[in-house]
Amino acid sequence: MKTNPDTLPRYTAAERVNHWLVAFTFFLMTLSGLVFFQPLYVPLNQLFGGGVWARILHPFFGVAMIVFFGGMYVRFRQLCAMTLTDREWLTHVRDMVNGDDRNMPESGKLNGGQKLLFWLLVACMVLLVLSGIVIWRAYFSFLFPVGLVRFAAVVHAAAGAVMMALIIGHIYLAIWTRESMGAMLYGRVRKAWAKQHHPAWFREMTGGSK
Repeated sequence: MKTNPDTLPRYTAAERVNHWLVAFTFFLMTLSGLVFFQPLYVPLNQLFGGGVWARILHPFFGVAMIVFFGGMYVRFRQLCAMTLTDREWLTHVRDMVNGDDRNMPESGKLNGGQKLLFWLLVACMVLLVLSGIVIWRAYFSFLFPVGLVRFAAVVHAAAGAVMMALIIGHIYLAIWTRESMGAMLYGRVRKAWAKQHHPAWFREMTGGSK
């Protein structure tokens, strides 16, 4: 199939599939977890066959997400290594939010904000995994002191809330920055978009062409 010469490949099919599997399991994990977070969300039980099934399935959704997120970590950990340029980019993020990108450092394939999001999500996942093991009643919680189980439950809820906030922000910014969503759906972006938002990556992909 012919590709548009005015576009550049941004994400491979494997990267896109990995991303959407993480997204799908995240929403399953979130919806089943909210049931135990706040009584307002109790009706969500019915999505999983009732409260008992929601409690049973939630940790297994978490295990699936760990597997898929682990794949994403392997794929993107080197790309998301923070550089001095990324740190400088983050100091100008307020300008970006205000619509003034004139002083923004030139970003590569991912900018400093995207890299920071990645590492914050990694931190949340680590906390969710560790605390989740401690509070998984069917298999592990009886191995730990009651005080630790209670503390782990608080950590689990807090890490989950932070992760939800980060993902909501990620979705908003993906919609706000035109073509970002299309890149993760179709794998390609216009050269003009790449040059505007990721100029260093644009030059890398085009051999320094204008």
